[in-house]
Amino acid sequence: MGTTVADQLVQQLIQAGVHRIYGIVGDSLNPVVDSVRRTGGSAKGGIDWVHVRNEEAAAFAAGAEAQLTGELAVCAGSCGPGNLHLINGLYDAHRSGAKVLAIASHIPSAQIGSEYFQETHPDRLFVECSNYCELISTAEQSPRVVNSALRHAIGLGGVAVISLPGDIAELDAVGEAPALVIPSAPSLVPDEADVRGLADALNKAKRVAIFAGAGVEGLHDEVVAFADLLAAPVGHTLRGKEWIQYDNPFDVGMTGLLGYGAAHDGIHDADLLILLGTDFPYTQFLPNDGSVIVAQIDERPENLGRRASVHIPVHGGVGPTIAALTPLVQRKKDRKFLDKTLKRHQKLLGSVVGAYAKNVEKKTPIHPEFAASLLDDVAADDAIFTADTGMCNVWTARYINPNGRRRLIGSFLHGSMANALPQAVGAQLSHRGRQVISVSGDGGLSMLMGELVTVAAYKLPVKIVVFNNSTLGLVKVEMLVDGFPDFGVDVPMVDYAAVANALGIFGQRVEKPTEIKTALEAAFAHDGPALVDLVTDPLALSLPPTITGEQLRGFALAMSKVVMNGGVGEAVKLAKTNVRNIPRP
Repeated sequence: MGTTVADQLVQQLIQAGVHRIYGIVGDSLNPVVDSVRRTGGSAKGGIDWVHVRNEEAAAFAAGAEAQLTGELAVCAGSCGPGNLHLINGLYDAHRSGAKVLAIASHIPSAQIGSEYFQETHPDRLFVECSNYCELISTAEQSPRVVNSALRHAIGLGGVAVISLPGDIAELDAVGEAPALVIPSAPSLVPDEADVRGLADALNKAKRVAIFAGAGVEGLHDEVVAFADLLAAPVGHTLRGKEWIQYDNPFDVGMTGLLGYGAAHDGIHDADLLILLGTDFPYTQFLPNDGSVIVAQIDERPENLGRRASVHIPVHGGVGPTIAALTPLVQRKKDRKFLDKTLKRHQKLLGSVVGAYAKNVEKKTPIHPEFAASLLDDVAADDAIFTADTGMCNVWTARYINPNGRRRLIGSFLHGSMANALPQAVGAQLSHRGRQVISVSGDGGLSMLMGELVTVAAYKLPVKIVVFNNSTLGLVKVEMLVDGFPDFGVDVPMVDYAAVANALGIFGQRVEKPTEIKTALEAAFAHDGPALVDLVTDPLALSLPPTITGEQLRGFALAMSKVVMNGGVGEAVKLAKTNVRNIPRP
C-alpha cells in the first residue's frame, strides 16, 4: 500500500507537533482515521484518536488544549451533519485565538453540487469562524493546502479548516509536502511619537486608572510596576483576571455584569484611563461621555477605539509600550486617588462578594457563592478550571483566586453553554499530571451530558463540580432586569450524581452546606473521574457592582408581574435571597 493523501495529511500533522485528534469517525472520514490508527498512537510517535460523543465537544476540547498549551490542536468531523456539529466549538476557539485545525470531511467529489446525501459545503460554512477555509479537490493540491492551513492556524492564532472529500483522501499522494515554517512571534514596538504623547498625558493627569485584559499575559510584574509608578488602581476583565489579579496590591476587581469590587469606580473617577491589552466588549461599562481621557494600548490596530472613544491610541505590544513609557513618566507622589479606590474595593469585597460566603454554613438550599469559596480553598494550587457560561462564570470570576499557577478558561468571548465539560476533556488529556476541574451548571452539563461517557471511557481524572439549581440562572437575571417575569428557565431537578455513578464515575450528591468540603476533598482524592452534584439556591442571582436606575425599574416591573400572576411567595423569597448582594455606598 502506497502513501495516500490521508497518510500525507497525518504526517504533516505529526511534523506540526500534533498529538491527538478529537472527533467521531464516519465513512467520509475513515481514510484519515485509518491513517491515524496506523501511526500507532502518541506513545509511538504518532497521533491518538479521541472519540468524543458530539463533534461540538471535539472542537471545544481542541480549543481548550490549544489555549492551555499555546500549540496546535486538531478536531475532525465526517461529512454533512458530522462536521456541522463542529461549528459552535470552532466559533469559540476562533474568537479565543486558539490554534485549531479542523478537518471537515466531504461527500464524494464527483457528487458535490448534486444535492447528494448529507451534502453541505464546509468551505463556505466555516468561513466566518476561521482564518483559512479551503476545499481540497486533487491529490496534487492537498499538501500545499494543508501546509497553508497549518501556517494560518499557528501563525495568526485562530481556526483553519480543510474540507477533504473521502475519495480524495484515498488517492495516492503526489509530491512532497512543503516544510512547515513558523517564525518566532515578533515584539511590536509602538511609534515613538505615540509613546511621547501618552507619556505627556500621563504626566499631566492627576488620577490614572488601568483596565487590563488578556493582552497582559506574561507581563504581571511589568504591569504592577507600571501601576505603582502611576499610583493607578488596576481593574481587569474576566480573561485578564488570571494574569494580573494575584500578588497585585493595586487590584480593584472587575467591571461588567460579572464584576465585583471598585473597578467601575476607578475607571469612571479617573482623569485618564488606560485600556491595556483589552477589547472589553461591554461599552455600557466604559466611560464614553468625554469625562475621562481614554488611552488604549493594543497590538491589534482594529481594537483601537472599537469599544470606547479613545483619545490616545497606541499601536504596540503591551510589554514594549510599557518599557518605552517608563523612563518618560514621572512617578506620582499623590496617591490619594489610589488609596481611596483601594479602600472602596475592600469595602465592596466584604459587603458584596463576601456577603454570601459568610454565615451560611447551615443554610439550605446551598448558597452557590459559599460553595465556590470552598472550592477555591480545596482546589490544588495549580488546578485548571473550566467554567460554564452563565452563573458559573460569575462564581468563578468572584471566588476562584488565581495565583500565577492556576488557569481559568471558559467561553468568555463566544458565550456558549455546555463548554466546561468538553473543555475539561481537552485540558486533562493535554495536562495529565494536573488537577482539572469542570465548574458546570446543570443547564450546561445536561446540554452535552454525553461527554460524561467520554470521561468514563478514557478514565480521565476530571473533577466535575455541578452547581445544580434547576434553572438557567443568568437568563433569569436578564429577564428580570429587562422587566420580564422569569419564564421557561426552570427544569425538573436531576440527580447528576446518580447519572455519574451509573456511568462508573465516582459521584456524590450534596444538599447540606456542611457536607460540601468533605465531598470535594473525597472527589479530588479519588483516582479517576469524579462528580460532585451541589444542590444550590435557584434564587441566588448575580448583581453587578453598579446597578442602574433602568435595571432597578426593570426588576421592580418584573416582580410586580410575578406578584400579579400569583407568585408573591417567589417574589418575597427572591428579595430575601438577594438583598444582601445589593451594592451599597
